[in-house]
Amino acid sequence: MRSIFLLFVFSMLTVGTFAQEEDWTWWNEINGWEPGMPSWRTFLTISPGYLGPNALPVPEVKKGFVEGKKQVEIAGNVHLRKGDNTQDVSGRFYYPFAGNKIAVEVYGVMFERYAFSEEVRDERAARDKDGKGTTIGDLYFSTQLQLWKDRKFPDALLRVTMKTASGGALDAARYTDSPGYFFDLSFSKRFANLNNGWVLLPFGSLGFYSWQTNDDMNWQNDAWMYSAGFDLAKGKWNFSNSLAGYNGYKNQRDQPMVYNFELKRQLKRDALRFQLTYGLRDWTYTKFTFAYCWQWD
Repeated sequence: MRSIFLLFVFSMLTVGTFAQEEDWTWWNEINGWEPGMPSWRTFLTISPGYLGPNALPVPEVKKGFVEGKKQVEIAGNVHLRKGDNTQDVSGRFYYPFAGNKIAVEVYGVMFERYAFSEEVRDERAARDKDGKGTTIGDLYFSTQLQLWKDRKFPDALLRVTMKTASGGALDAARYTDSPGYFFDLSFSKRFANLNNGWVLLPFGSLGFYSWQTNDDMNWQNDAWMYSAGFDLAKGKWNFSNSLAGYNGYKNQRDQPMVYNFELKRQLKRDALRFQLTYGLRDWTYTKFTFAYCWQWD
């Protein structure tokens, strides 16, 4: 009886191992992988054009000043792209202090649902055969320092942000499974008392973005980061338009550029926000964001 039991266990292990090997046959054939070649991870391209929409997105545009209210925001996001539609829930915590001279910010995707086509799967060398699943995203930690404000020249803000490697589903090419960082200087100048009470705020920024890759010859990709735009505000409404992006040096769809339109409605204490982000280059998604923001002094 004991011999029969051991034979049964051995048979199950053998079948399980065989099935596991068979599971990757489709990927090996599509990508030309053979025994002795480097790991499947080296077949991935760690750049915004070959990953999910939340892996290496163009950072949020800052506007030259520390916002004066503490904030907790919850947002629902829909990313539309041929062959890769993605939905997620993101969160943000923002805390200014020291007389609004410094602020800390923590944000990231708490839950992501994805579904991509075989064409997208094979282009990205993903190992998720059916292209469907859920995962969590990377967590970002940001510190912002008001350099100067309310002077004759434009306001200036320094932002330094670290990206963690908490995002999952590397095998589905959704996140990088590696850290990164970026920093930038943003500037703005407020022009009030325009026609009928409108306020104009032009802004812009320049910075640097770096993230780790899986290239043995170049372990990181470095990029110049930029943005430019303007706000129009009246009463409890704020309209924002901007262009933003960054330019990596490897020329592997690593130069994303996006257009942002944002509409924000201030409530009695809190706020509602709608944002459209349209990919112009490399990051080829159209993103819709609906957010509710709790605010307090």
